[in-house]
Amino acid sequence: MPSSSSSKHSIKSDDMDKKHNDITEIRTEQPQDMYYPGAVPPVIYASFPQRVKRKLLTREGWLGDGRYDYGALCIPHIPFLRKKANSSPFYGPNDDVPILLLLVMGVQHFLAVIGGIITPTILISGAGSNALNLDQDLRQYMISASLIVSGIMSFVQIIRFKIPMTRYYIGAGLLQITGVSFANLPAAQAIISNMYNSGYCPSEILPDGTVNQLPCPDAFGAILGTQMVCALLTIFISFLPPRVIRKLFPKIVTGVVLLVIGSSLMTSAMKNWAGGSGPCMSRPESGDFALCPTIHAPNAQQWGSPVNFGLGASVFFTIILLEIVGSVFLKNISVIVGLVVGCIIAACVGMFDSSDIISAPAATFLWVKTFKLSIYGPGVIPFLFVYLDMTIECLGDLTAACDVSGIDITGEAFESRCQGGLLADGLSGIFSGLATSMGVVTFSQNNGVIAVTRCANRYAGVACASLLIIFGIFSKISAAFLAIPAPLIGGMSVYLFASVATSGIRILGYMDWTRRDRVIVAASLALALGVSLVPDWFTYVMPKAENNEALQGFYDAITTVVSTGYILAGIVSILLNLILPYEETDSGNDNESTSEKSIAGANRVFRDEEAGTIHINNIEHREKA
Repeated sequence: MPSSSSSKHSIKSDDMDKKHNDITEIRTEQPQDMYYPGAVPPVIYASFPQRVKRKLLTREGWLGDGRYDYGALCIPHIPFLRKKANSSPFYGPNDDVPILLLLVMGVQHFLAVIGGIITPTILISGAGSNALNLDQDLRQYMISASLIVSGIMSFVQIIRFKIPMTRYYIGAGLLQITGVSFANLPAAQAIISNMYNSGYCPSEILPDGTVNQLPCPDAFGAILGTQMVCALLTIFISFLPPRVIRKLFPKIVTGVVLLVIGSSLMTSAMKNWAGGSGPCMSRPESGDFALCPTIHAPNAQQWGSPVNFGLGASVFFTIILLEIVGSVFLKNISVIVGLVVGCIIAACVGMFDSSDIISAPAATFLWVKTFKLSIYGPGVIPFLFVYLDMTIECLGDLTAACDVSGIDITGEAFESRCQGGLLADGLSGIFSGLATSMGVVTFSQNNGVIAVTRCANRYAGVACASLLIIFGIFSKISAAFLAIPAPLIGGMSVYLFASVATSGIRILGYMDWTRRDRVIVAASLALALGVSLVPDWFTYVMPKAENNEALQGFYDAITTVVSTGYILAGIVSILLNLILPYEETDSGNDNESTSEKSIAGANRVFRDEEAGTIHINNIEHREKA
């Protein structure tokens, strides 16, 4: 609790704010007790020039007052030894933070998200029957565009803009970094596969009988145009109260959908771990694709070779090792560190090709290359579900972000942040399409970084967003990402996609698991996972309408929906949640007393093991020692 002197400072600040318009206020929002070890710092007043001078020319401005424990970020965890508790103060979204801490946190957030941002673009632009098979120049540009768009939309989420003459905002006003959503991948892959099967995208049969898919940039233009239209759904939902959205799409729907998304993406990840998802998968005995990715690659290996397996394992097990013995800093960036370790090993065995890096231009920006925008009819329904899923994910991320930032997760202020965050995500879907990038959404990785580093300051997010834009502009960095051998990308993406599925399992763990819950989950997973395991299950059900293009497009849309596991999971879970009656012990009444509900039930929002605190609908229950 704040001391009485702190309370006097707060009262005094309100009076001075009314009297002095030329004074800039630096106010510390009252954080949650479990984050803050001592008293709340007093409110500080200074003119802008004085603040800049103090920040840049004093030791305290650069390093702070000595209360933050920088060593806690770097000390490794030694098994079987008790770890010293982190005594650092908690910095809220608008607190005065030392410059060094801002830079360190900005780099840490950047390294925590960079792997997740580039992975969807690398996979969708690569080789295979459900990828675009683009040349290296286009792929380099697409990675640069995704980084730049992620940085720009991160600025929007962090800064937060009020729409003039309304009560609505654009942006959440929190440390929220955006990136290309993994939810894009299943829908985009299903659409591209349908385009190759229908002849919309070209392919050829090689002399050895291998089917080789040719580049199809128009398919990406169709994906961008379709996503822009479907992003209007998120914009519409952003003006609904969050409690209405949660009522329509409860945790049981979110958990099932995330579980299926992560599970379905594992197929692509494992293929890359073995060597790639292109024609070399069939292991032809001769031809360009006898080795992966081609016989012309340095030290190319057959698909599934021991070398490829070892490279992917080096990334995967480095991530696990860092989770065991790594410091707080290394744990937060374990994915990118694992990738770096794998790259070093790949370079030692001669599998790194630097020719594309050398030939890449020094810099690039948005619209240096463009795609022909169009709307692909059979892809509308899949992408509507993509943005529905993004909406649900965004609400969960914003709730967690407020919680770890020491901000109430109830009330009008919280609902305003949710509205602004959702609107920014919807607008980013449109802007991303115009800026030649797949849709970006708020990332959840940053919430974990905030919780363990005790720094939720928005300027750390500004530093991270700036790094994203800078890395996107320098296109040789994008070329370096593309030079990473496929097994390394596979070892990294296996962990990332499994993390998505784990998030779904965690959400499902919040339920009370009544018979009704079990029926909904079982029925949804039965069809969704079945389709993911046997993709051709519904392929031959719909008839062919060769003389009616509109009717054939309708049939293709149905096939795409039923053949995409997470869409089927969403449809089934939503319908069953509306149809199945509640049991007598599970009335479904949200107004039921919280104290009468199980701690393991759907109302559990956050658990802090170090503080021994469980938060349920903003009510704290202290666990007995």
